[in-house]
Amino acid sequence: MSDALDYLMQVRGDAMRSYFDFIKKSGTHLDKKTRAIISVITKVDNQTESGFRQYLVRALQAGVTPNEILDALFVAFPSLGLSKIIWAVDQILALDIPEFRPDMLDGQSAWHSLGNLDDITRGVTRTEVNGRELFIYRDSGDQVRVYDSHCPHQVTNIPFLALSGNILTCPKHGWKFDITSGKCIDKGDRPLRQYQARVENGELHVRW
Repeated sequence: MSDALDYLMQVRGDAMRSYFDFIKKSGTHLDKKTRAIISVITKVDNQTESGFRQYLVRALQAGVTPNEILDALFVAFPSLGLSKIIWAVDQILALDIPEFRPDMLDGQSAWHSLGNLDDITRGVTRTEVNGRELFIYRDSGDQVRVYDSHCPHQVTNIPFLALSGNILTCPKHGWKFDITSGKCIDKGDRPLRQYQARVENGELHVRW
């Protein structure tokens, strides 16, 4: 919350709470994908970098596809104008989200090999497969969880050095995650993105 909003909450709390309650209840008849797309377009219109990154991630988590986001930007062209669309695309390119890469926009979900399970160290490892950076957690047995290395807050790519024991901390805003479950345990409210994993003939595969 900004200093100004914090101040208004202190001196005009009743009025501000009514305002936030109105905002919270607005759009309750819209499905979550539509609401997410509208939020993204609003942030593009305001050219709010941190807000755009945050709501872009939320839209993807709500099931909005990269192609749908691009469609929404161009449908909103009469209001946004080309300069704001270019600004939004610059932000997307800077985030380097694999799904937005031209060769992956129309890609179908598929299984990808991470190698032999026996070669994967117990505990946590970090790897890159087909342009996607991942954290792999293997417990004392053969149970494996595979996560996207990007923080679900603003898509910060979390390095391996950010891991302490089983706690992964995003260096940008301090969101903390339990790598054994993917759950956010401090600062934030969303888990790491987890991919479906399977072991076949001793080989670990992950699906995206």
